Amino acid sequence: MSAAERHPTITPYPDGPLLVRGDVELQTADGETIPRRRRTVALCRCGLSTIKPFCDGTHKAAGFRTDD
Repeated sequence: MSAAERHPTITPYPDGPLLVRGDVELQTADGETIPRRRRTVALCRCGLSTIKPFCDGTHKAAGFRTDD
């Protein structure tokens, strides 16, 4: 794995999730580690996903919009 792949980035997807790439550890509010199964994960920011903290695409049907 190259240094660029390990360096984490967070990219807001227009009208959608936050795309998290790189070597990061996701945790719950209680500090428990959330297992990652992929190098890139999409985190919900509309609040409607049934698999939070991950995005399930619900933002599309809900008409979620962002300013960025």
